[in-house]
Amino acid sequence: MNESLVQNGNIIEVKDPTPFQESLHNLKQNRAAVAGLVIIALFLLVGIFAPLLSPKSPYDQIIADRTLPPFSPGYFLGTDDLGRDMLSRLMYGARISMVIGVVSVGIAMGFGMLIGVTSGYIGGLYDKIVMRLIDIMLAFPYILLTIVIVAVLGPSLFNAMVAIGISQIPRYARLVRASVLAEKENDYVTAERSLGASPFSLMFLSILPNCLAPVSVQATLGVGEAILSSAALSFLGLGAQPPTPEWGLMIASSREFITNAWWIVTFPGLATLFAVLGFNLFGDGLRDILDPKLRD
Repeated sequence: MNESLVQNGNIIEVKDPTPFQESLHNLKQNRAAVAGLVIIALFLLVGIFAPLLSPKSPYDQIIADRTLPPFSPGYFLGTDDLGRDMLSRLMYGARISMVIGVVSVGIAMGFGMLIGVTSGYIGGLYDKIVMRLIDIMLAFPYILLTIVIVAVLGPSLFNAMVAIGISQIPRYARLVRASVLAEKENDYVTAERSLGASPFSLMFLSILPNCLAPVSVQATLGVGEAILSSAALSFLGLGAQPPTPEWGLMIASSREFITNAWWIVTFPGLATLFAVLGFNLFGDGLRDILDPKLRD
């Protein structure tokens, strides 16, 4: 509701902030969320502009320069066991990790929201069957289910993204279903149904948009988890394959050098740590902002 103030004999109407403006204000007040957003933005910029920012090709092998330490001439972060520039490989690894996170979460969100909204709205036998299948998927540990799917599809970066996305589907399905069960009993849904709105319109145009707040929080946290899962799969040889500059693969291929060339393993590990930390901080802050109970 707008308010009116009297200043110097003039009536000034003060408009209430829109929900977006209020959320943006709350975001600025949340230091953890701002820190996470800055980290995410940094990794995104590095990934997008990796071809322009990287000093060398991430694939060039110069055996004479192998295992050079950080701050060596021409190699700010040193080289790996094959003489490849660590800084360039880390930059290109940021691009790969961001793509993995976004694609995996996109797959999980797309199918999870579709399953959740239809299951919650239709109900009945369809809902029971779908939820039992979801329960079966949730009975498996997340990383174990991902490994099984990759083993079936075959080890590759694309299959790893698909496997991670499939493994995250149950979370979005249950989350959206719970929101739909609450939303479909509201008066606006009853009013639109009485006016002849189709089930498709009610599900995807009326109810689903009101369920996006918790989904956006889960998606932000899911990107960080997807990056970490991809690194784990690549470390096990089930994700990216050599010579792809992926952080998990960089750790796996150089783990025997951890005692005498620590930077080859440490820098990819730190990159993974900070990328996941950024998404976790932003996701937690976003949850605090969008949940009125936590905000109050």
